[in-house]
Amino acid sequence: MTFSIDHLGIAVKSLATAKSIYERLGMTVAAEETVEDEKVRVVMVPVGDSRLELLEATSEDSTIAKFIGKRGEGLHHVCLRVPDLGVAVDKLKSDGVRLVSNEIKIGAGGHRYIFVHPQSAGGVLLELVEGGSHG
Repeated sequence: MTFSIDHLGIAVKSLATAKSIYERLGMTVAAEETVEDEKVRVVMVPVGDSRLELLEATSEDSTIAKFIGKRGEGLHHVCLRVPDLGVAVDKLKSDGVRLVSNEIKIGAGGHRYIFVHPQSAGGVLLELVEGGSHG
């Protein structure tokens, strides 16, 4: 398996408002899902072999609420699909790469993920998810 872009995470104030442009284009928008650990509601919009992930905060102290408060709505993170998340994380840790959390978490759709700190990724919040197909 090769590396690929899994999704682009977009911070939005309102999922209903944000997803309407994609629906108007005739695109399929997945059902809303809540990720309690991250304090967000999520909607995925499939685009070819990738997806757009629309993220709405469910709490004022969530990362997404803080992001929007600081920078406004917009691109929040880029997510890469990697062949083996455990191997990738071990390699990054041994190379001294800064991670947002040292633990792999379970997110939307039951996918395992971890975030690389923007200081270690050219100013981009980089999410890594384990390979396989997304749905």
